[in-house]
Amino acid sequence: MNTVFSFLKKLETNNNREWFENNKSNYLKAKEEFEEFVQDLITGIVKFDKQITPDLKAKDCTFRIYKDVRFSKDKLPYKNNMGASINPGGKKSLIAGYYFHLQPGGCFLAGGVYMPEPEMLNAIRQEIDYNAEPLLKILKAASFKKYFTGIDNEGALKTAPKGYDKEHPLIDLLRNRHFVVSHYFTDNQLMDKNFNKEAVSAFKAMHPFLEYLRQATDK
Repeated sequence: MNTVFSFLKKLETNNNREWFENNKSNYLKAKEEFEEFVQDLITGIVKFDKQITPDLKAKDCTFRIYKDVRFSKDKLPYKNNMGASINPGGKKSLIAGYYFHLQPGGCFLAGGVYMPEPEMLNAIRQEIDYNAEPLLKILKAASFKKYFTGIDNEGALKTAPKGYDKEHPLIDLLRNRHFVVSHYFTDNQLMDKNFNKEAVSAFKAMHPFLEYLRQATDK
């Protein structure tokens, strides 16, 4: 990952079109290295997730480094990270899947559904209300807890969602608006020669959680 890290660190302090164009060849080398890494992740995930097929290509999962600044206060033209969403059908799929984020000082992997449409969100909450035991078992599993502390509560409602009692025994889960788990890595960990295996191991521990979400939404 040396090429990717080197490029992103330089981009962070030179986030302008002139510098980027003058270093386009370095960007393309970094992009190629990252896509090779993502393809290796896909190869590992295929072994335990039947919805991720061997023909899925890294280029269909990786996000562009170019930012859409038309409606943003932040006018810097490029992202200072590289990311990939490994979902059944690629990054545009709404099915619960895996995400990897590479950024110097902020590397992490995650998975689940982020900002689901109301219909999907309601389906997940209903599944928790009617059939929570499998989810609770997943969240308590040693393999899961090795990497994840639970469902991230970013953006959670401060009160009960419509249709649910605030005294519901699982209200802390039901208040979530995203159903995502995440795990951060240090830059040194990512540079380790065995890091790919460690990332795949974390994704494998996450897989039962994704299956629960997929079944809840019939996707």
